[in-house]
Amino acid sequence: MFPERFSNLPAYAFPRLRSLLDAHAPGGDVLHMTIGEPKHAFPDWVPQVIADHAGEFAKYPVNEGFEGLLSAICDWIDRRYGLRLPTEQVMAVNGTREGLYNAMMALGPEAAGAKVLVPNPFYQVYMVAAISVGAEPVFLPATRETGYLPDYSAVPADVLNDVAVAYLCSPSNPQGAVASRAYWQDLIALAEKYDFKVFADECYSEIYRDEAPVGALQVAQEMGADPERVVVFHSLSKRSNLPGLRSGFVAGGPESIKRMRQLRNYAGAPLPMPLQHAAQAVWQDETHVVENRRLYAEKYDEADHIMGNLPGYTSPQAGFFLWLPVEDGEEAALKLWQETGVRVLPGAYLSRDVAGGNPGKGYIRAALVAPKDEMAQGLERLRDCLWQ
Repeated sequence: MFPERFSNLPAYAFPRLRSLLDAHAPGGDVLHMTIGEPKHAFPDWVPQVIADHAGEFAKYPVNEGFEGLLSAICDWIDRRYGLRLPTEQVMAVNGTREGLYNAMMALGPEAAGAKVLVPNPFYQVYMVAAISVGAEPVFLPATRETGYLPDYSAVPADVLNDVAVAYLCSPSNPQGAVASRAYWQDLIALAEKYDFKVFADECYSEIYRDEAPVGALQVAQEMGADPERVVVFHSLSKRSNLPGLRSGFVAGGPESIKRMRQLRNYAGAPLPMPLQHAAQAVWQDETHVVENRRLYAEKYDEADHIMGNLPGYTSPQAGFFLWLPVEDGEEAALKLWQETGVRVLPGAYLSRDVAGGNPGKGYIRAALVAPKDEMAQGLERLRDCLWQ
């Protein structure tokens, strides 16, 4: 029987979107701006690396990632954050979603009544991971008033006393807000005071506008925090336009990674060895990442040109989404589909109702992943339909 604690989960965002839109004919050529699936080219040498190691499909893969991959990840962390970790403090995962979920299985609360802090809006795996271990998700609004990041300092002390884990995505999905060094310092200091872990989802860290976002593990080390306090998650999906490779990593304190590796021994799904070799090569190369960032910079500028005069428009600091204010997200998405053929995601599908309100209800999310000309056409249709 399906566990009772899952019985009240809302439908996942994209099935909900299909239920909303698919009974209606599109009002023009279909343009997809819903899912954050990168469309830029990944490095053209990736298939050759996989082919060169294809014989290793005949072998069971190394559970935690083979030494060459883990070394490449550690080298990247050092280049990117100036933080040197031994390979024992990283583990390869099947993209950040698997890591974010299994970290809760391995490191989450064991006591009844524990709470998990979740930004609202949020990546849905945070909530489901919390529910899976019997914890209570506590949703914190991430709104314009809070800089589109949750205000952890506003959480009452009696709640903080029961917190086991706090999730944070920076750069944030869907708003594209970046946690500053001071923001991370405040959150980590709070975690030290109330003895909870911080799970830092940094999968958008390499898509930014001006200055590279600071890393949570980097700040924790600068502060001299407990080495087990912060666990970070990265992937090649956005950085390298390889969502189908399903390759990322988790890094943290030695005990945290030891426990995650132990869970992987029993329940995990390691990356096939040819894909591990491809991931190793991709983490070692930065040229394609710089080019990827240049293409997104052009799209940021184009989006600002098309949308910049609209009331409430906020140009993203990072990531590849626009978080656009409307009166009602569902109504706007349906109108846009029926009149123009552009598909966007209602913000309420990424949020939860709390105290009678949903911080995503008055928004739509538009992904900037399509080629620039196609993206611009979609934004022009969106603007003309909803604002003119």
